[in-house]
Amino acid sequence: MSRRKLIAANWKMYKTPEKAKSFFTDFKPLVKGDAERVEIVVCAPFPLLQVCVEAARGSAIEVGAQDLFWECEGAWTGEVCGDMLSAVGCSHVIVGHSERRQYFGETNQIVNKKAKAALAAGLIPIVCIGETLDEREAGSTDYVLKRQYLEGFDGVSAEQMTRMVIAYEPVWAIGTGRTATPEQAVEAHRVIRAEIDKSFGEEIAAAFRILYGGSVKPENAASLLTQEEIDGALIGGASLDPKSLASIVHYRG
Repeated sequence: MSRRKLIAANWKMYKTPEKAKSFFTDFKPLVKGDAERVEIVVCAPFPLLQVCVEAARGSAIEVGAQDLFWECEGAWTGEVCGDMLSAVGCSHVIVGHSERRQYFGETNQIVNKKAKAALAAGLIPIVCIGETLDEREAGSTDYVLKRQYLEGFDGVSAEQMTRMVIAYEPVWAIGTGRTATPEQAVEAHRVIRAEIDKSFGEEIAAAFRILYGGSVKPENAASLLTQEEIDGALIGGASLDPKSLASIVHYRG
């Protein structure tokens, strides 16, 4: 089954409103003809979301957030809920990024609650899973991926599954300059897709998009994105520059 590629930029904690506007001014014309072939989402920090939505208007570029809280409202100082993100025009939200897991103690159970909150708000959650270097070297990659999937997607219905995305991001390849080889990435994607098949059947598994994230850049994008099992990329540092991100969108085998 042919799955439309999804290129998701993760700006992390970078840019000001003016720099965000400038990015879109330069980026939009570079990818104007790519909307049918590739879906493009820019995930920005909370204070920039409204600016990005306005700057992306008139293009096919979508805007996403980098996190959300699992409650709709309440006395949760400093948190942002899914309805707020939807209200400002977001379509997607990253859930369970390895930096959230590593530095903020997010568990698979928290990721599960956040993913369901995103769905309830009409957002598409990009749920991140992946192993650390120690886990890979111990031969535990498959076990870790299966556990993160089973616990992170516990209680998700078949209909909800059709509105979700997974990003496989080996923790050892994020921001390190190290990238999983196409073979390593494909094998991990196959493990994840096999679990989806067990849970929801072949049809949903075949249509489900699994992205790769981990030091994706123009130099290695084509070798990864031309793999049949890899349905797009979650891009960090290389997404901050409009020409760099556009060159990834323009990958060719």
